[in-house]
Formats: sequence, C-alpha cells, structure tokens
Amino acid sequence: MESYLHENFGGVKSKNSTDEALQKWRKVCGVVKNPKRRFRFTANISKRYEAAAMRRTNQEKLRVAVLVSKAAFQFIQGVQPSDYVVPDEVKAAGFQICADEMGSIVEGHDVKKLKFHGGVKGIAEKLSTSTTTGLSGDSESRQRRQELFGVNKFTESEVRSFWIFVFEALHDMTLMILGVCAIVSLLVGIATEGWPKGAHDGLGIVASILLVVFVTASSDYRQSLQFKDLDKEKKKISIQVTRNGYRQKMSIYNLLPGDIVHLAIGDQVPADGLFVSGFSVLIDESSLTGESEPVMVTSQNPFLLSGTKVQDGSCTMLVTTVGMRTQWGKLMATLSEGGDDETPLQVKLNGVATIIGKIGLFFAVVTFVVLVKGLMGRKLQEGRFWWWSADDAMEMLEFFAIAVTIVVVAVPEGLPLAVTLSLAFAMKKMMNDKALVRHLAACETMGSATTICSDKTGTLTTNRMTVVKTCICMNTKEVSKDTSLSSELPGSALKLLLQSIFNNTGGEVVVNKRGKREILGTPTESALLEFGLSLGGDFHAERETCTIVKVEPFNSEKKRMGVVLRIPEEGLRAHCKGASEIILAACDKVINSDGNVVSIDEEKSKYLTSTINQFAGEALRTLCLAYMELENGFLADDPIPSTGYTCIGIVGIKDPVRPGVKESVEVCRSAGIMVRMVTGDNINTAKAIARECGILTDDGIAIEGPDFREKTQEELFELIPKIQVMARSSPLDKHTLVRHLRTTFGEVVAVTGDGTNDAPALHEADIGLAMGIAGTEVAKESADVIILDDNFSTIVTVAKWGRSVYINIQKFVQFQLTVNVVALLVNFSSACLTGSAPLTAVQLLWVNMIMDTLGALALATEPPTDDLMKRAPVGRRGDFISNVMWRNILGQALYQFVVIWFLQAVGKWIFFLRGPNAEVVLNTLIFNTFVFCQVFNEVNSREMEETDVFKGIWDNQVFIAVLGSTVFFQIVIVEYLGTFANTTPLSLVQWIFCLGVGYASMPLAVRLKQIPV
Repeated sequence: MESYLHENFGGVKSKNSTDEALQKWRKVCGVVKNPKRRFRFTANISKRYEAAAMRRTNQEKLRVAVLVSKAAFQFIQGVQPSDYVVPDEVKAAGFQICADEMGSIVEGHDVKKLKFHGGVKGIAEKLSTSTTTGLSGDSESRQRRQELFGVNKFTESEVRSFWIFVFEALHDMTLMILGVCAIVSLLVGIATEGWPKGAHDGLGIVASILLVVFVTASSDYRQSLQFKDLDKEKKKISIQVTRNGYRQKMSIYNLLPGDIVHLAIGDQVPADGLFVSGFSVLIDESSLTGESEPVMVTSQNPFLLSGTKVQDGSCTMLVTTVGMRTQWGKLMATLSEGGDDETPLQVKLNGVATIIGKIGLFFAVVTFVVLVKGLMGRKLQEGRFWWWSADDAMEMLEFFAIAVTIVVVAVPEGLPLAVTLSLAFAMKKMMNDKALVRHLAACETMGSATTICSDKTGTLTTNRMTVVKTCICMNTKEVSKDTSLSSELPGSALKLLLQSIFNNTGGEVVVNKRGKREILGTPTESALLEFGLSLGGDFHAERETCTIVKVEPFNSEKKRMGVVLRIPEEGLRAHCKGASEIILAACDKVINSDGNVVSIDEEKSKYLTSTINQFAGEALRTLCLAYMELENGFLADDPIPSTGYTCIGIVGIKDPVRPGVKESVEVCRSAGIMVRMVTGDNINTAKAIARECGILTDDGIAIEGPDFREKTQEELFELIPKIQVMARSSPLDKHTLVRHLRTTFGEVVAVTGDGTNDAPALHEADIGLAMGIAGTEVAKESADVIILDDNFSTIVTVAKWGRSVYINIQKFVQFQLTVNVVALLVNFSSACLTGSAPLTAVQLLWVNMIMDTLGALALATEPPTDDLMKRAPVGRRGDFISNVMWRNILGQALYQFVVIWFLQAVGKWIFFLRGPNAEVVLNTLIFNTFVFCQVFNEVNSREMEETDVFKGIWDNQVFIAVLGSTVFFQIVIVEYLGTFANTTPLSLVQWIFCLGVGYASMPLAVRLKQIPV
C-alpha cells in the first residue's frame, strides 16, 4: 500500500508543489462518493490560472505605462491643460479630485496628469490633507471620505450558510442511491402492506440518511467557521501612519486616501499612493506583475502600487487609491478563490480512501451477486422462477441497498476530511498559544521536524535592549542611571556621538497622543536612542542642525548602515554604525581620551578588539560608531565610503535570554530535534548566549559565516551535522545551511526569520517560522507559521501540536480501517455462506456515522501531551500507516470477525432463541455487539503503543461527549426504534454479553501492544 501511495499520491509536498503533482492525484482518485465534500479543502487550480493571467496583464499594462510616462517626462514642459472636471459630489464633500482620477494617475504612472494637478503637494491639497501632519478631522469627516473614496478592503467570498453544507452533504452518490431505494421501498411497502406498516423500512433509511447528512453538515460548517476566523487573523497587518499630527500604528484596513504612511524595508505597500520623501527606495513588484527586477521610486518616479514590497530604503507615502479600486485588490479577490494547497497527509489519505473504495466496490458487487443468486436458487427450487411477488421485489431492493451501504461503509470519505478537522482544531488552539498557522501543511510537517534553525535576537532573547557598557574615546565604562557619562566625555566627542546616534538611525523620537515621549524603531535603534537621550541629547534639535543628503539603511549583507550629512559651516560628514569588527576594520583613526583624533596603531587596535571580545564574552551585542569628513565633496548618487573612518566608540547592548528557553531547548533535544542558532551577531556573543540557552554543547561547533562560505562540499558534509552556532551569517549562508540539511542529510527543517533577506531561507525550509512582532511583512508572507510573541518556547509548542496532529490522524485511520475491514468481511462472508446479511442498510449507515464523522471528532481532536516530545520525530521517510497500526488493525479485526461469526453460527443455541422472532433477536445481538466493539476500540485507539488508554481521557471533553452520545443513541436504536432499524429490545443478559464482548477488546489490545513489530 505504501509503495502505491508513494507512486500515485507522493508527488505533493508540504509546500511549493507543482500544478502537475496537484492534478495527478486528483485523476487517480477513482471512487469518490461526494466530490463536492472530498475536494472542498483543496486548491482551485483554475482560479490560480486566472490569477496568473491577471498578473501577466498587469505586467504588460505597467510596462506600457512606464514607457509612456518616460516619454511624457521628456516633453513635460509642453503639457496642455487637462479637461478634467471635478464631479459635483466630490466638490460638495470638500475635495478637488475624485477616486477614478487618482487611480488613473498612479496605476497609469501618468506624469502629465500628476503635473497638471500640482504634483504630490497639489494632490495632497486637493485631498484636504497635509504631507507632514496627515489627515485631520473627526470620525464624521473620515466617514464621508470613506463613502466617497472607498475602504481599503478586498472583496471576500461570502460566508456559506449551514444549508449549503447540508446541500453538499446530500450530493453523496451512495446516499442518493439509497434515497431512491428508500422511496421505492416506501411505495412498494405501502402498496403491499398499507400504511404505516409498509413504510417502516423506507422511513428508516430516509431517517438514517437525514441523520448522516445533518451530522456531516454540522461538522463541516463548524470547520468552515474556524477557517474563517483564522483567515481574519492572517490578514491583520499594521502600518505606521501619521494622522492628526501624531505617528501611530494602524490596521491597513483603516487607511483612507490622504493618509501619510511610513514605509521601511520589508513592508508591504498597503494601498496605491505617491512618494512624499525618503531615501534609496527599491520596490519589488513581482507579487503584482511577476517582474523580478526591482523598481527605484523617487520624486521623479513617485508611483507606489498596493501589494508591492519595499526591498530597500524607507519613505513616506501619500495614500491615493484603496481596496478594490487597486489592481492588487482585484488580484487578491481572484487569488483568495484559489485556496490553499492540499497537504501531503490529505493527499495520502485520499489515496487510502481510493484503494479501500475500490476493494469495497468489488466486495459490494460480489455481495449483491451472491445474494441475488441465493434468491434465484430458492425461487428455482420452489418452482416459481418466472413468477415475482412484491415480497421478492422488496427482498431484491434490500439486497441492492445492502450492496450500496457496503460501499458507504467501505469508502472512507471521512479520512481526508479528518485531516482537515484535526488541522483546523490544532490551528485554532495554536492561535491561543501565540502561533498563527498560515498554511495548513505546516501543522503536520512541524510534527516531523528534526532540526530548528533559530535566530538569536528576539527569539532566544527578550528583544528588550539597553546599552550597559561603552568604550568611547578609548575609555571603557559601565552605563547605569547613576553614572553621568556625558560629563566625563570631551565636548567635541560628545557632539559627534549624539550627531551619530540621532542622525544615523532608522528610529524616531516622537510625542504620542498622551503627550509622552515615545521611541519608535527596532529594539537596537531604541536602545541607542535611549542612550543618546540619557546623555542629554535632543533628537529633534540635533536633526534640525543638519541636512540629510543620503541614507543607506541597515543591510544584513553589509551588516552596517550609513548616512551623509550636510552641516552648516562644517561641510559634509558621513556617519556609519554596525557590526563592531566590520566597522572597526573600516577605521584608521580613533578619538582618544582628550577628544583628539589619532591614528590606530597596533596597541590601540588590540585594545579595541579585546574590548569587543570582552563585551561579546559577557553576551552583549556590540556596535561600533564611526564618522569621516567628506572633504572632496559628495553627490547623492555616490555610494557612502566604506573605509577611512574615525572610530567614535563601541557600545555593548544587553538583550537578556528569554525565561524558559533553556528548558525548551532541552525538550527539543529529548524529542530528537536539533536546535541550531543562526545569527548575524559577533561569534563570542553568539557562543555566550548559545551556552546560556543550552544550544552549544562540548561536542558542537560554532562557526562564522565567512568561514562557512569558504568550505568545500566534502568539508561541509563533515561539518554541517556538528554545527550548533553560526555567527556573522548572511541570509545566503542561512539558505545554504537549510538547503544542505534538507537535501544532503534528509532533515525536516524549521527556520525562523524576521527580516526581508530571510525570505529565501523561509521559503526553502520545510517550515518557515516568521516573528510576529519583529518580523517584516515580507518575512511573514514567506513563512508558514507566524510566532506572534517571537518566543522560542512557542516554536516548541508548534512542534508538539504538529506531532499531535500526525498521531491523531494515525489513531483515526487505525480505528476507521478496523471498522472497514470487519463490516466488509461480515456482510460479504455472511452473504456468501448464508444468503443473507446480518447488518441492514440502516444499521450500516449508523456504523458509518460512528466511524466517520463522530470517530473523527473524537480521535482527531485529542490535545497534545508532554509525552509526545519524548519520542523520536517521524522525519522525512517514515511510513504513515506503520507496522504498529497494521498489527492493531488486523488483531482487532480478527477478534471482531471471529466473535460475530461465532454468534452467527451458535448464537441461537447459546441464547436459546426459538420461534419466528429468533432471527431478528440474533441480528440485533450481532449489530449491538459490533457497535460496542467499535466503542471500546475507539478508546483503545487513543494510544497506539501505550497500554494506559485512559490517561488524560477526562481532559478531552469532545471524546467523552462523542462516546456518551454513541452509547445513548445505540440504546435508543435497539430498544425503541426497532421498526425502523430492524432491531428488537434485548434482555439484560444479552446487553451484558454485548458489553462484555466489547470490553474484552481492551485486554486484547494490551496483549497486541506487547507483540514486537
């Protein structure tokens, strides 16, 4: 079976599957009772083709627009006045431009129209906004603006009502056929036996069908609501906006035309807009157009399109067009209909369902043929072969209904949907544990993870940074609230230090709505700004004394950021900061304790290097600040110099290890998951933190990215299994490490990332984990799971839930296959040997519901236990239906089959059954025994290898509810619904016998689990 599954259903991966692989398994699925339900949670490939075509159209439109705008720019002086007329309703609302006009300017890259409207400033005035203070006004004016220009939301598919799920459940081919059988049975029964006696059989089947349909629809509807909630969480994106003069964080869905948005590296452009101010802005438009070449956005080319990504630089943007008026809005509406890729487990279980379905279909046909042969033989014997009575027709109809019901039981339609049920349940619970799953497959893949490559900053550490040590002017000092460092520094050095801190930064000091000072920016930037303020610096005063000529934002490749300033009466000066050893290597001078600039000789170089190592050895993050005078002038297009700097000083930033990380790393180790730290920090800092976290052991290796890059393939093969820490790594190093671990060593790799440059590694990994707080939108979009609290312990929780999903599905498959095998064998063998089937159509429909919808609810929603993290991971090559499962399935199936055959053979003799009612009582006994065997086997299935199956049973209320309701309805069916279900009330002894036979499967399960496989 495994080889068949691998060949026909093994092409689908946990991510990045080809369209061919997705199409292939669909074609192999031969026996599908209800395609609408079976394929509900699979990708809509035709919609994806539509989205791809839309991207190609966008690409062509933008290419033409850019060419036209470039041509127009050449003749901009000759622009004729436009014939644009402001619509009356726009004028009445107090605006001078409408949404369509703004849309045509930005989407068409129309430089002429932009010039006609007075450029970006003119558009801002016509939108009644300010490029510095943003929108102003109350909620009423914002409401008016929203009504006129639209909301920044995309059209979503409507929430499907419960009755649509009922309608889809009725599309089950076998239920339709049974429905026809029921109607014929009703008509024939009423015609021959009258009302109500003749209607019992038909009504029994109708009631069973309706029960199956409503229970199935309820389960599916509940799942759809869970996915809807998760979709809402996925779409929660915030952005920095200036409104009413204050910088604030806001949901992108609240943006209005006229808002001023602040964009930085890794942000997604939230709406169409125009560039106001900024530096070195590179935009990646591939998500919208498929074009991989980034576009430079400047005041000459100010057009920013919704859905594109900021690849480099930072800027402010004036929002012009929102929601479905943008190309991105239209593309998203189509993409959302494409759906998520199906998961490998869903596909594999579709394969299992197909195999068993074909076997079931064969058995059903043979059973029908044997039963009809028995009827014909009897009629031939009685000499009435050519004469048919209504009873004969009813018997024939019952045979057909039994054959169809065998198909109902034999085709485990619930298997693939049990995966979705379990994943939906796990995703909902993981949200409460601060992990947002973006792709279904990540849930199950995380259960197989063998390696986690984790960032240091913010994941293993708290990301709450403070400057605790400095080496400024060659003097090392500890920083605390009591120390007055500013008074000890020479005036010229202090001035340079504050100039560097407040100008060469991606952060900002603002006054919030409550009138309090607030520092915005990354934790590292915030720590430096806090340090600058503690030295008596004034952020805004410092920024006003000079003009910024050029900014090169921090880049994880270069590990540095730089700025060029024009200072009145002093000329041009460049400041840079970044990784200490890299910046120090770019310095040939240093400021000494007297405030004088002196050359760095060997002694000073040793002192500064040992200071960096000392800070790093204390697990401090080190940064070096430096400057240089640009005496030969500087043009905005020139790169900022990379050498010839003067070192101002080194700062040591403390970022404490998160509580509980060491314990989580230990849990991973006991679970067979190797944790590796991959960081851009200094190797000594990385080693100190890694030891504190328990990641770096005595037999592990810590290596720097540049050394790793130099290794040959043979050396990497030896080295990679031992690497526990990689410091000073570039995004490419991370990508290379992940690729080798996956391909060369067959590991299932989870990778954390927060920056734009982490996207390739997140994409390459089996499971990409993005940080919810520190992560950029680009990283989040490339990730499969978003860790909402940026905590390593949450990653371990995700791994635990992943294992829980995988094992829960295995439990359910084990339970369902046991029922399949027994139900098939019992009805088939009985039909062959006795000419009748002990389990009727109504009874088999009830059994089908126990094993399908109710069984999935009970077993696929088991919460995870700590014991899961004491087992070895499944890894990449583990068989899904394991030998342990086959042992349990075949052992229990054999026991149930033998018991039921024993009852069929000698049941009447054991229970002294005589008279016309004996056959009905015996069949009821068989049905009741069979159901109670499933009830106790459901409890057995809670553990596949452990003997204590009751451990934690009371914690799973769904399991208890399903088990309780199954027993309750079984009693009702046997005792009170005999006329519809072909049963008769049983005596107390008979009930005890049924319970005893069911319970006996539990000690049998203990014995089976002791058999080694």
